[in-house]
Amino acid sequence: MPLQKLAFRPGLNREGTDYANEGGWYDGDKVRFRSGFPEKIGGWSLYLSDAYLGTARSLWSWTALNSTSYLGVGTSKKYYIASGGAYNDITPIVFQSPVNGPFSITLGSDLLTVTDTGLNSTTYTIAVGNYITIANALGLGGNITSSILNQNYPIHSVISSTSYTIKLPISANAGNSGNGGTGVVLSYEFPIGLDTFTTGTGWGAGIWGGTVGVTTSLGASPFSAVNSSNLVTVSQTAHGYASGDYVTFANATAFAGFTTAQINNTYQITVLTVDSYRVAFTTSATSTVSGGGSSATVKTQPRGWGTPFVGSTIGQQLRLWSNDNFGQDLVIAPRGGSIYYWQEDLSTSTRAQSLTQLSINNGYAGQYVPTTTNQVITSAIQKFVIAFGANSYVNGTPNTPFNPMLVRWSDQINPYQWVPEVTNQSGEFALTSGSYIMGARATRQEILIWTDSALYSMQYLGAPYVWGFNILMDNISVMSPNSMITVNNVTYWMGIDKFYMYSGRVETLPCALHQYIFNDININQGYQIFAGGNEGYNEVWWFYVSNSSSNNVIDKYVIYNYVDRVWYYGNMARTAWLDAGGQYPIAADYNNHLLYHEFGVDDNSTAVTLPINAYIQSSDFDIGDGHNFGFVWRILPDINFNGSTINNATVTMTVRPRVNSGTPYGQADSPAVVSADNYSLGQVYNIQEFTGQVYTRLRGRQLAFRIESNQVGCRWQLGMPRIDIRPDGRR
Repeated sequence: MPLQKLAFRPGLNREGTDYANEGGWYDGDKVRFRSGFPEKIGGWSLYLSDAYLGTARSLWSWTALNSTSYLGVGTSKKYYIASGGAYNDITPIVFQSPVNGPFSITLGSDLLTVTDTGLNSTTYTIAVGNYITIANALGLGGNITSSILNQNYPIHSVISSTSYTIKLPISANAGNSGNGGTGVVLSYEFPIGLDTFTTGTGWGAGIWGGTVGVTTSLGASPFSAVNSSNLVTVSQTAHGYASGDYVTFANATAFAGFTTAQINNTYQITVLTVDSYRVAFTTSATSTVSGGGSSATVKTQPRGWGTPFVGSTIGQQLRLWSNDNFGQDLVIAPRGGSIYYWQEDLSTSTRAQSLTQLSINNGYAGQYVPTTTNQVITSAIQKFVIAFGANSYVNGTPNTPFNPMLVRWSDQINPYQWVPEVTNQSGEFALTSGSYIMGARATRQEILIWTDSALYSMQYLGAPYVWGFNILMDNISVMSPNSMITVNNVTYWMGIDKFYMYSGRVETLPCALHQYIFNDININQGYQIFAGGNEGYNEVWWFYVSNSSSNNVIDKYVIYNYVDRVWYYGNMARTAWLDAGGQYPIAADYNNHLLYHEFGVDDNSTAVTLPINAYIQSSDFDIGDGHNFGFVWRILPDINFNGSTINNATVTMTVRPRVNSGTPYGQADSPAVVSADNYSLGQVYNIQEFTGQVYTRLRGRQLAFRIESNQVGCRWQLGMPRIDIRPDGRR
């Protein structure tokens, strides 16, 4: 029988069974298609050796007028600008307090107690993990010097509404008796956010029929009270709550003047440590004591369908930043927070400032700048700052309720003016289709706005109407605020159950992996999903959390090649992606580093170079529809190793047999195909030299072909290998 070419259709297809996709590819990892043929993807290397704090969810790059390049990095804890080979912390300061003698410390302890009487529920609510910067403090004597104190620290634990602790790098010795002196400045950063999305926030959130509260037993005497205070500390090991959550106590006994009826009620909590939190009772304690009995339980607040969550929905969301340029300056906003502005003509050591305060400083009515928004972008040509989701403008009432469907914009070429007047172009418009704005993207001729059920087009009309709005498509879905991307003037996004594209009209994007991907996604972590472009390879990437992911972290990706119109997928843990139009895309990983992608052929994200395990496997094929068994005795490879960096790059080619579609694969042969070339010399090759043929000995009614590499320095592209196969009976 003549040699049989192994020519498979490009792209992976998981819409049918393995055998039904005969002639195609069925499974793979870290492989892409170029001109219809599979090849190993490029490697990655460190962008900066330094690490940032938190999980990066947003990357944004631009170049200033003086040719300085900047990269904005929004994480769950901070916002940085990477420039000059370092991460510069520009996280906004939301409250600053000058205090006298705020510090105290116990001999042998590394926990510094800070007391700030300027704090209250209006100025700033302290919480574990939030960052403060100490300045102008004097040393405490002994080994606690001013240089140790005047640093940026996370809050370690909360003692009361005006006092907390921070963890120093050293423990106090016998010489520490000072309090920091007068004129100490405590600067409080915008609160940190969550690394993962917590479900059950918002109206009707949770499973159909509601969410069920979880009851947990507390230990003996779980409540601690301080005489004359209504703040009570509750001990609960590894409680997993966030400040703003609601809990209900039951079976507790009276103590410290608190009655059983008062204790066994529902309260909103403030987290102190991972093992404790605080609640506020309606009366004050009559003594300093612990109590509550040995049978007390706590239950997370249940919520039914149609029941609003009464806690802080912002505190439950995944921390996402939106960012855009206003000229060479940077506009940023945490989802559910205020708008902040970073001025390039200052320095990278200058923090982003509240747009509200900058508006006041420049002589405008800053109190009317939106206090809350879900996203902020700028229109690069028309020069507007636009907030998607905002509080409406009402003359004389700055703090109007937040409207998640409202679009507000500043005056043209003036980010400080948000008061609509006949002499300017600031204004607002409330969308009607949907319940909240998920996200927006500026494209070549319009701004696209996604609500939870519709896609809008926002186009500049000029005065007096300024902006016009039209519904492009109703009854659609969108997975997350970062699941949309525009490449080559076409916008792609992931919906809850399908992919979409918009190129002048909204269309469903055909997907050969539809069933596989959407059954694999952990929908509860849908807000983590983000899209990224890889223009050099004509690709759109979506990263998502799979159902098999541990700790609810992103572990997989799916790719659409919009030139070849094929799909492929694989395993990779990334948290943000940026194709800045340069030579290499930039991605963020879970080790708090940025990485150049398509850089080299290996994993160089650590000090030790690691190989990238790449493979692709075909669907089953046969001879004569499987009427006879086939006996395969040799393979004639067709492959190139261009781009490899080692001598004798090697892959394995495997033919896997099985008797019938429903039976497992039998014993397979995996011969190695070795290059005869020395790629480490950097030569240019006109003729590829490698193993001419490899021998196998296997028999099956159906066969699958697989190619795999797991070698440092190896890169490959598959052509059309051939196999020598002959009929070998029917049993």
